[in-house]
Amino acid sequence: MPWSILWSETAARDLGRLDPPIARRVVRMLGIAARDPGRCLLTLTGSDERKLRSGDLRGLALLDPTTKTLRIGRVDHRYRIYE
Repeated sequence: MPWSILWSETAARDLGRLDPPIARRVVRMLGIAARDPGRCLLTLTGSDERKLRSGDLRGLALLDPTTKTLRIGRVDHRYRIYE
C-alpha cells in the first residue's frame, strides 16, 4: 500500500515556481517514493528529514510511519535547499 503525500504551503509554492516538465518529474519521483520510501529517500545526517533527488533538484520530507504519510517540506535546487 503506498504512502500518502502531504505538501506544505512552502513546498507547493516551490513546485509551482518550477517549469511544468520539471515539476511533473518531481511529482513522478515522489509517486515512486510513496511506494517504498525507505528505498528512495536518503536520511540527512543529524536530522529526521529525508531527501529525494531528482536531477539538480532536492525535496525534503519527513516520514510519519504511524499514518504512512510523507510530509514534503521544500522542493528547490540542490545549492539552496539546505540553507
